[in-house]
Amino acid sequence: MSGKTEKLQWHPAFCAATELELRQDLDVLELIPEYNLSKKPLQIDLVIIKKMDWKRTLQNEIGHIMRGHNILEYKGPGDELTIDSFFKVIGYASLYKAQGIAVNKIPASEVTVSFFRNAYPKALFLELKKEGYILKKMYPGIYYVRGKVPFPVQVVVTSQLERKAHCSLRVLTTQVEMQDAELFLEQIHYLESKNERSNIDSVLQVSVNANKQVYSLLRRQNEMCEALRELMKDEIEKELENKLEQGEKLQLIRQVIKKLQKGNSVEETSDMLEEEPENIRKIYEIAATMAPDYDVEKIYQKL
Repeated sequence: MSGKTEKLQWHPAFCAATELELRQDLDVLELIPEYNLSKKPLQIDLVIIKKMDWKRTLQNEIGHIMRGHNILEYKGPGDELTIDSFFKVIGYASLYKAQGIAVNKIPASEVTVSFFRNAYPKALFLELKKEGYILKKMYPGIYYVRGKVPFPVQVVVTSQLERKAHCSLRVLTTQVEMQDAELFLEQIHYLESKNERSNIDSVLQVSVNANKQVYSLLRRQNEMCEALRELMKDEIEKELENKLEQGEKLQLIRQVIKKLQKGNSVEETSDMLEEEPENIRKIYEIAATMAPDYDVEKIYQKL
């Protein structure tokens, strides 16, 4: 993996994770990322349209509120979910409802709004309560907003979602928990369609780049899935290269110690091992401080 700093594409990964979450009902859904509300750049993060049987309740808890037309707003790590952004998206949903090709083509009763954020939006919830709105926790991490809103609204706190059922959303964070990452890697073994693999790659790309230490540790502890192996290919190759280099240096130190014990000079050892005299001299100097008990590992660490 490249060591360069890069801006992580959280929103495409969120759309992919949402599709993984709702995969059991994709036969009746159409997902439209970055839905344009006008000719100018005014976009909704994700629109989900039930293509048929819109009264059918989706199997995933996140989809229980959803109806014919569903507006999803995602706040990535570092993004705030404020009272103003809350009403901005309500406004987007109103514009979406009003753009039907005929009057009331999209009834308000068929529109829902969902907000997604990893961290609990304490300030937003306090403001909503002050304004007289009612917040009801329907499921772990899923809060319904009731009151003067024109559409059914839910706020999904992804860090609070039930781990096993929603791991594809829980791994979209800069502080992924080891258990979530491990569970996600376990679950994706059973997903094999081309579309599912594409979504998995999108989610992993962001999650791995944001949490390299966690996934590196997982890679060492467990058999990797192919998707993770491919993403971490550069890192794996670098690690193998470092191990090879370390092995060669340790072997050189062992050879030098043998020559040192036989009384060979730096120059003689350099000629026999075909190594630069300066490299041999450094090993001699460090080894001299340990005589007569030469510790190969400690010599290597001090080089």
